[in-house]
Amino acid sequence: MSIDLRHLQALVSAASYRSFTRAARSLNISQPTFTVQIRQLETELGVRLLDRNTRSVQLTRVGRDLAPVVERLLRELNSVLDSTREASLSKSGSVKAAVLPSLAAAILPPILSRLRKEHPGVTVYLREAPARRIVSLVKSAEVDFGIGWARDRDSEVQFTPLFRDRLCAIFSAGGKLERKRTVLLRELASLPLILTDRESSVRAMVDDAFEAMGRCVQPVCEVTHMSTALALVRAGLGVTILPGLVLEMDSGLRLRARPVRDPDLVRQIGIIQAAGRSLSPAATVLFRAISAGCRETRASAGSK
Repeated sequence: MSIDLRHLQALVSAASYRSFTRAARSLNISQPTFTVQIRQLETELGVRLLDRNTRSVQLTRVGRDLAPVVERLLRELNSVLDSTREASLSKSGSVKAAVLPSLAAAILPPILSRLRKEHPGVTVYLREAPARRIVSLVKSAEVDFGIGWARDRDSEVQFTPLFRDRLCAIFSAGGKLERKRTVLLRELASLPLILTDRESSVRAMVDDAFEAMGRCVQPVCEVTHMSTALALVRAGLGVTILPGLVLEMDSGLRLRARPVRDPDLVRQIGIIQAAGRSLSPAATVLFRAISAGCRETRASAGSK
């Protein structure tokens, strides 16, 4: 026999009520059952905790020392369990997610706004990162999951597709590309290109696509942040190749986007999890919110 919560609860109740009858009633058990639990606890500890007769129950010295400690431990345990139950009902908790910068700016704001209204106790920490970094953050458990592009197969991660994202040529309004519905990659090779640096997954896609057609293109400018690329395009310095979603950053509506007609410039965006690792309740709430938000966005785009 080992000590369990029933034995500890019986001791605390006996100390509180000083009566086996009332203590048993408070625990919704019979008095004989209560008596057995006290005896089992004393046997396991090898010491008498209660002196009892037909009229009263008194704590021994050991019992007086032990009862308040056990009561405090049970109170703390109940508090932890209540917090866990609350988190399991998605009322509170925190979640960390690594996300591609373009998605953080374009897709997540309305999703997080709705999440905040429906689950105000859930706190979201976003970490913007390039695609390869997202996978490593997920593997190391520095984030609960990632939202990005899993370019290479990896048995250590699980990928849930959300939508397909085509890269676009982004240029200033009024340019000659505006008359086109789509743009060929070879048409862009002769234009002044503003590209993200070589650490980004978008740049890797662009370089691979140009290499596949036998071209090596040198940009007129390399930038780290997509918002900087857009600012340079607005200033008339050239054309950039980015996910079309980033036009959400163009508050002045001065830029235009046209899809680049090349199969190598389409990527599958999805949620990246560590294989075999369960999500917390808060992370599950965010996961479902993102999945639902992306479905609604696709449905809305398809109806236009």
